[in-house]
Amino acid sequence: MEAKVIRWGEDFAVRLSSAEAEELGIREGETVEIVSKTPPPVESRQWHGRRYVDGLPVYTLDEMVAEMRRLGSDFEPPTVDWGPDRGSEIVDDDDPR
Repeated sequence: MEAKVIRWGEDFAVRLSSAEAEELGIREGETVEIVSKTPPPVESRQWHGRRYVDGLPVYTLDEMVAEMRRLGSDFEPPTVDWGPDRGSEIVDDDDPR
């Protein structure tokens, strides 16, 4: 559903027909949320130093590890032994490159 934005004095208002308002269950005086079709600029997505993507916070690896340690050992994942390195996993620290 689309609605028309109109000027109302110094402000803007969204105009809905009474049928559209009834269909949506909107009554006079209710608060509604308007979601933009275009994403906000990157700088407006940050809040208190936190970055958000699609409305969800993005955590760094350091933040996730700190939270895991704060919660205790029950929240630490088990260490997995994948066996010896093979092929390109082998790192030669003496290689002059």
